[in-house]
Amino acid sequence: MSEPAEHRAAPAAAGGGSSRCPIGLSTASVYPEPTAVAFRRAAELGYDGVEVFVWTDDVSQSAQALADLVQTYQVPVLSVHSPCVLITSRVWSTDPLVKLARSVEMAEELGATAVVTHPPFVWQRSAAANFTASVAELQSRTDVRIAVENMFPARLRGSAVSTYRPHWDPSVGDGHRWYTLDLSHTATSESDALAMFDRMGARLGHLHLADGTSSASDEHLVPGRGGQPCSQILERISAGGFDGAVIVEVSTRKADPAQREEDLVEALSFARLHLAS
Repeated sequence: MSEPAEHRAAPAAAGGGSSRCPIGLSTASVYPEPTAVAFRRAAELGYDGVEVFVWTDDVSQSAQALADLVQTYQVPVLSVHSPCVLITSRVWSTDPLVKLARSVEMAEELGATAVVTHPPFVWQRSAAANFTASVAELQSRTDVRIAVENMFPARLRGSAVSTYRPHWDPSVGDGHRWYTLDLSHTATSESDALAMFDRMGARLGHLHLADGTSSASDEHLVPGRGGQPCSQILERISAGGFDGAVIVEVSTRKADPAQREEDLVEALSFARLHLAS
């Protein structure tokens, strides 16, 4: 499945070479604007690349269309987010493992180094029963990092109920070769983000940079506007051996275009500042 390493694009250095970690913009950060707008904004604002969130936008599902955007804006695809959320339940397939395999293929075609995926939902019984083994088998056939993301339980009548299997926290149990740490999801799950960071350890391959306030909703605030230790995580990454990408994944869906741009500039500046610390 994997293409030769020499044909895959190397990530750019963040902030003009100030850090080993490239800082990318998730295309989800410009929602409801389309994928193409995310590439334009990333180029204009000085991001090092993008994470393609595969969703109902046809461009996000096409490696050729994405390659054309890479060529147009000279912004690489650093990572691909598999279509594993509710709004993408029928994109590519209804089977999350099929979606994951197609995401890996797209990443290989585009020269991306990571694919982000979530644990299956409880009702996806077949995938949930074999998820850890299936991810490991797929990982053995590709150089792309399959980085399983921490999620959060639902809150029902004051109780926390996991809607994911085997667990909303993929670092619990046998675990995976690679993880994505999402700092909005640690807020929603009321987890200790620093403890999760330590638990993921050398298997942390990817970071979703956002913030949150322990709200039951998944806020994806601009870093620094919530209660998560975003600056400390970035400083630990900078000081350690992390060689993945930092992806800004914030919600700007209620913002007008001018405010959206301000939010994305602020998030990028925050990342650069604390990665350089």
